[in-house]
Amino acid sequence: MAIVVTGAAGFIGFHVSRTLLQRDEQVVGIDNLNDYYSVALKRARLAELEQDKGFTFEKLDFSDFEALKEALDHYTITHVVHLGAQAGVRYSLTNPFAYARSNLVGHLNIMEYCRHLDGFDHLVYASSSSVYGGNTNMPFSVDDRVDNPVSLYAATKKADELMSQSYSHLFRLPQTGLRFFTVYGPWGRPDMAMWIFTEKILAGQPIPVFNYGDMRRDFTYIDDIVDGVIRCMDNPPRDDGTRHTPGSSAPHRVYNIGNNNTENLLDMIAVLEDALGRKAEKDLLPMQPGDVKETAADITAIRNDLGFAPKTKITEGIPKFVHWYKTYHKIN
Repeated sequence: MAIVVTGAAGFIGFHVSRTLLQRDEQVVGIDNLNDYYSVALKRARLAELEQDKGFTFEKLDFSDFEALKEALDHYTITHVVHLGAQAGVRYSLTNPFAYARSNLVGHLNIMEYCRHLDGFDHLVYASSSSVYGGNTNMPFSVDDRVDNPVSLYAATKKADELMSQSYSHLFRLPQTGLRFFTVYGPWGRPDMAMWIFTEKILAGQPIPVFNYGDMRRDFTYIDDIVDGVIRCMDNPPRDDGTRHTPGSSAPHRVYNIGNNNTENLLDMIAVLEDALGRKAEKDLLPMQPGDVKETAADITAIRNDLGFAPKTKITEGIPKFVHWYKTYHKIN
């Protein structure tokens, strides 16, 4: 029996795979190792995972259905944790077709493959807090309407949720979508603010602070994210007439996974400065296209259903990231 993790060389996929291996699961990791960011970082994550005999890696692009099927038909698969996607809001402004291939066609391929598997238990997939777009209700609730995306990336993630709802209705495929909120921590992504700020502060360069610092984020530490993902994977939605979404008894649900404690961007920078022992030079800039001023997660649903309770404050999580960053880059 195997669990497939797509995006296994990515930030969240790496950590989820490692946690599953630690509890003696057989994990099949999928990744196409594209160059959206450092391939060397992705290979370093894979090297960590490949130290465990329970891990197998399949290099492929899951937007190619035949390649996906050919690679996975050798395994007996019970769960898929679908974390692979084309990420990033700003990148979608200049590379839209990458999002259509990975996030739309790729998501459809994963669902279509899973629905034909015998004894399949659960498909957990990554959505995003970006789906809330121009929503001004705080904190963001899974009961809020999310039909006002402000980026193509957000639109593809909302489309994934709609496709999953239809497949769960038509084929009774158990699925859970997870709206992640600003994930950070060791082995993080170089295109995220935490990494960018750390790199520039250490180099004595100014950091870009958008909307002149008037931004808030629900920074969520990677260990808390993984805890939420695993809780969801182990608890598929029941197909017993329960209404998981308004107007539907399909075995499909959507949760927010956030820290439930929104932080001002300038406060985050101050904690990072303390962890680095250096002050940042701030380049105050206007809001970027496709970005939003504030995100905040209402985690009532996942807390009530699965007991999810994030534990890590930024005063604890940021120093852990800085320690890893310096170790990885061999900085004293």
